[in-house]
Amino acid sequence: MGNTLKTTVLLAGLTALVLVIGDRLGGPQGLLFAGLFAVVMNFGSYWFSDRIALAIHGARPLPYEQAPWLHDMVARLASRAGMPKPKVYILPTAAPNAFATGRNPSHAAIAVTAGLMELLDRRELEGVLAHELGHVRNRDTLIGTVAATLAGIISYAAQMLFWFGGSMLSRGDNDERGGLGSAFANLGLLLVAPIAATLLQLAVSRSREYGADQTGAELAGDPDALANALLKLERSAEAIPYDKAPATSHLFIVNPLHRGGVMALFSTHPPIPERVRRLRELGARLGARTGGRGGWEYAY
Repeated sequence: MGNTLKTTVLLAGLTALVLVIGDRLGGPQGLLFAGLFAVVMNFGSYWFSDRIALAIHGARPLPYEQAPWLHDMVARLASRAGMPKPKVYILPTAAPNAFATGRNPSHAAIAVTAGLMELLDRRELEGVLAHELGHVRNRDTLIGTVAATLAGIISYAAQMLFWFGGSMLSRGDNDERGGLGSAFANLGLLLVAPIAATLLQLAVSRSREYGADQTGAELAGDPDALANALLKLERSAEAIPYDKAPATSHLFIVNPLHRGGVMALFSTHPPIPERVRRLRELGARLGARTGGRGGWEYAY
């Protein structure tokens, strides 16, 4: 409930930024245009985001005959989650990672990289797949798309204003204040708005990752396996970064554009050590309830 409330507030903040920019640039007409534009963009994202994301990364369907055990694993986890089995895709890259996409559980897909299948053992891989199914069940794929779309609209509006700037920046308000003061106010808004939009989008993404970690750990019944997988993936992201389509980096289970230092503040993902800490604590609680046996009940 806390994550749901936080996400709702953050998405409302992004929407408000879109409307404020529209109002500052065009008054009532700009406000109306901004609202309609946001609706149209989100409608398109809702219906086509899965195809776009998969096509951008060159994902192709993974035939059942090529990895029957992987398909069976996804089917079993989907059954536990009470939803249809998503389509399974593979990305032809050595960088180990995975993401989920689709507007709802009935139209979902999970994509894994070739590097992921080579790096992780099957227990860890099940934890990663469960995490991605957690995103689908929690409707994070839709939320992430809406957040990215709204943030994109704000950034695009700022870019257009700077390209076609002057007259718009000096547009007076409906009252008599107008002039230079109004121009500086508009300029300040358009400098700050893209940064604020980015930070709000990052907050949505980070909040959703924690939720998917918990949901995935509960689906697989083995939080420690997911924690181990995250540690391996973090080290691999440093060694083999994946910089194709940076705008989609928030979709992946770990940030494919590994950045350290100050840039970590602008990461679409929460810190791996914190995610691992929470999973270890969850694993300890599950272990206590199962008499120390753990929750992973399948041997391969």
